[in-house]
Amino acid sequence: MTAGASTLATRRFSDAVERRVDVSVLVPAKDESENLPLFMEMAADAFAADAGVSYEVVVIDDGSVDDSWRVLQELGARYPFLRSVRHRSRRGIADALRTGYLNSAGKVLVFYPADLQFKPEDIPRLVAPIIAGNADMVTGFKEGKYEKAFVSGIYNRLSRTLFHVPVKDLNSVKAYRREVMDALPVRPDWHRYMIVIAAAEGFTVTEIPVPLYPRHAGRSKFGLSRIPVGVLDMLSVWFELRFGKKPLLLFGMAGAALFALGFVAGLGALIVLATAHIGVRAVWMVIQTCLILGSVLFATGLLGEQIAGQRAEVRELRRQLDELKLRDDR
Repeated sequence: MTAGASTLATRRFSDAVERRVDVSVLVPAKDESENLPLFMEMAADAFAADAGVSYEVVVIDDGSVDDSWRVLQELGARYPFLRSVRHRSRRGIADALRTGYLNSAGKVLVFYPADLQFKPEDIPRLVAPIIAGNADMVTGFKEGKYEKAFVSGIYNRLSRTLFHVPVKDLNSVKAYRREVMDALPVRPDWHRYMIVIAAAEGFTVTEIPVPLYPRHAGRSKFGLSRIPVGVLDMLSVWFELRFGKKPLLLFGMAGAALFALGFVAGLGALIVLATAHIGVRAVWMVIQTCLILGSVLFATGLLGEQIAGQRAEVRELRRQLDELKLRDDR
């Protein structure tokens, strides 16, 4: 390591130590210039009332085209607990949360939107079970009029059916231990399944009721076009959790079953052809299809096993790097 790189690393570590806090509130913001001043004012009041816990707010400007970045610079001079980071173009909530995580110092992280449909006054209640050691992750169960209640209800019912998570509302504000982020894949929109993945990794999950209010200003960034994307993401997460580490269980078993079916049916068809001199072209087409698809699926499972092995090695290397980083920090 060069002297310049060493100095930069030391400076970053010193900065992290100086601003060590208990809770980092991560706030993705896209064109929220009208909401941010009131959000920060309410956050300051909420943090002042919870004197036993230290907070910071990390606002991630996710490619805003309004005055959000200028407003954040002005608010930064007024609120010392505010940190602002910026994406030059829109990258989505999952990427924004990752950026916030990398620029935060809290042992507990909170995902909170900037539109004021959830008031900052509820943040201390959200983090209290984690700080008390009663849970690793807390999600807010929405109470109040919700414009997308029907769609949200379907999404939550499907999610509970597929994943068997012990909460009613998966797509809401959340508080979670910093370690939870290490278990999350860096994938677009997978922040919606943070609870599902955390529960699958062994983290304890609970929920508390959180009031939902009308949006203060601006408009929602999500429409009906998000529904098919959400369904596909749900299936992708289900596959990842069920077969991501052992893809041969799915592809191999399906391929072997099809191949065996085609092989047995082929033997039967050959016997009939040899004894009764009867052959049906459609039957032979089905047999060939089973044999070909079975071989392809089985080969896909073997290839998936190789990829899963590489991913496991990458995770292990990442774990070792994190341990080395912690050792150096000490």
